[in-house]
Amino acid sequence: MTIVAAFPYGKRDRSALHLAGLFARSSGESVRIVSIVPEQGKSMIPSGSELQFAAWSRERGRRAIAEAEQAADEICPDIDTEAVAVASRSRAKGLIAEAVAANASMLVVGSGTEGARGRIRVSATSDRLLHSSPVPVALAPKGLVTELGAQIVRVTCSFRGDGGSGRVLEKTAEISQSVDAKLRVATFGVGGRTVEPSSLDEDSRRREYAAHLKAVQARAVDKVDEDISVEEAVGIGRDWKVALGAIDWTPGEVLVIGSSSEGRRSKVFLGSNAAKIIRHTPVPVVVVP
Repeated sequence: MTIVAAFPYGKRDRSALHLAGLFARSSGESVRIVSIVPEQGKSMIPSGSELQFAAWSRERGRRAIAEAEQAADEICPDIDTEAVAVASRSRAKGLIAEAVAANASMLVVGSGTEGARGRIRVSATSDRLLHSSPVPVALAPKGLVTELGAQIVRVTCSFRGDGGSGRVLEKTAEISQSVDAKLRVATFGVGGRTVEPSSLDEDSRRREYAAHLKAVQARAVDKVDEDISVEEAVGIGRDWKVALGAIDWTPGEVLVIGSSSEGRRSKVFLGSNAAKIIRHTPVPVVVVP
């Protein structure tokens, strides 16, 4: 299959291509590098200005392809890549159309050049993708750089413990097997939100809650194929940043998050808690429908 990577022509952000190369190298897939260029309006008889715009858009597309090919030669020369320019009035719609047409396994986007380095920034385009993509969306942290030959070493499932968590765990297990990486299940709790109000013995209450989460995880893990080894972790803190920082993360790791149950089952739909986890996760994130 193919991985579709968004390539922002004329900008310094190469994080999506680094992440797409990491996945492709681990799974043996190819990468289709897609640059979105402006699409001209459609009219029966194009005017002079419309013809000029069309020529400008085609030239921009040629330059975008050349820039993408050069970046691929530098970042992932060991991966089978193809660079294309697609005309569309919407970056998100153009990327989704390419992912569907290519029967892509996932769509990879970067975090741009703004925000904190090493953290994921959800742009207007990625936000649209996270609420409408029919294929998994992978988000690369700002400034992500992977070494040549690097592969994914562990895939962690963000486990909620609700009715849809089993499905997310199954998809995470499939991803970990496809890239030949370790599988881990992690649950995160935030005091005052996912944890019940403090009792007189706050430490005891937290220990009780942690034990409950571990028990829920254990029941879910029991349903995973017995031939698959699964690690488990629980992160609890006063806020999402502390909760995410309460467990270990390793280079070459990705976190998988499931869509909200409020969204359509066939498409990605990001819930509020998932959005907060994404902002504080120090590793790339894959959001699955």
